[in-house]
Amino acid sequence: MRDVEFLVVDRVAVDDELQDAGTVGPELAYLARSYCSSPRALVFRNPSSDWRLFVVLLPLASRLSLMANPIFAQLTRAWGLNARFVGVDRDRLVYDFRALLSDRTLKLLVDLLARNEAAGIAQAGPPGDGAQHGGDETLDLLFASLADEMLTVLDRRRDDWGRHLDREHRLEPTVPASLFDRAGRYPDFLARLRAALRDEIVDVAFYGRALRSIDLREDAIDARIVAIVEASLDPVTMAKLARTGAGKHLGCYNWLRLDPRHAAPRAHLLAQLPAFATFFAETLAPLDAWPATRGADDGDDRDDGETLDAPADAAHRRSRRRQVPTFDLRPLAARLDSAHSLRWAGVLRRAIDAGQDRAVIEAIAQRFAVGDNVVRRLWRERPCALGQPPTWQLAQILRRLSERDDRAWPADAPAWEALIASAVPSEAA
Repeated sequence: MRDVEFLVVDRVAVDDELQDAGTVGPELAYLARSYCSSPRALVFRNPSSDWRLFVVLLPLASRLSLMANPIFAQLTRAWGLNARFVGVDRDRLVYDFRALLSDRTLKLLVDLLARNEAAGIAQAGPPGDGAQHGGDETLDLLFASLADEMLTVLDRRRDDWGRHLDREHRLEPTVPASLFDRAGRYPDFLARLRAALRDEIVDVAFYGRALRSIDLREDAIDARIVAIVEASLDPVTMAKLARTGAGKHLGCYNWLRLDPRHAAPRAHLLAQLPAFATFFAETLAPLDAWPATRGADDGDDRDDGETLDAPADAAHRRSRRRQVPTFDLRPLAARLDSAHSLRWAGVLRRAIDAGQDRAVIEAIAQRFAVGDNVVRRLWRERPCALGQPPTWQLAQILRRLSERDDRAWPADAPAWEALIASAVPSEAA
């Protein structure tokens, strides 16, 4: 229950100079010490009988003295927006629990980081080991908070687990929608390092050494976290996903894992249309989670896949699973919950699981209101430059392609990039 591991970055030779106030100035030296001592992740192994793994990914907390003060609670909330909370259950499905990080839990995280920084917990282990085990009072309080405010809630609402399935993150670093958001991980440290170069406190050579050390250490810590998460996932499903070329997309992994009987035709479709990976994860994974939740609540053993197209079922689903309003506009922009989208998502799901490629192409074309030949050509050519755009942008791209003659399609990567850029509305640019 208390098998907790702190993952911190490794020490390198440039750290002594970075933390020397006489060399780089007191402000950069303080931020460098914070960068080296702050945990990048808290790993909870086997936290309960229902869960195999919890991983809390933490951004750099360089303003702990302010964040610990209740007056600056908004700083803690802004810091928590860059945190990640991943869970793996006993069925090896991956969940995104960031929405369950309450204000109290964030405050306990800040308190834990402050004590860790003050006591030098991260520096107590052998240099360069990159991990540290903790068991102090604050850690116990944090675990109790996670248990009370997350495990208890999920235990009482088992039918609601599917709502938290991770459908967007990827395990690869430095890619769109990556689980490892480096842009929000240590902004203060990088800003102060650039300012020191601008003010000629450090020279270009030292600045380059510092940046290289950051890249090497972040790559190493990301690789450790990836290895820990992958060790808790199903190796067979991961092997199927690797063969599709869709990458380590956790949403697609969940989609394959939710129904192992149909994992083969789903993996085949991902291999043929890798650009639709995000669309499949966001649209079809919830449909697999829905029948189990409905049966648990209503005592109904019917196969909901056959009745999903009925307007009454769609309305029932929306009313029962109505969530607290948020500022996430992506589902609205992609129109994932409209009657048209739900109808053709149900048709598409049945066609995929039946292995009917022709029906799959027709259902996708109907879902995005484009001609069948547009989807058929993407199926045949599989342009790598298209990438895996979000669903709302994929719809715009398909419409742009539908408006063009066959000879006017992009012929190289720059042309595809120009098309993708033109599919982004000016309001969203």
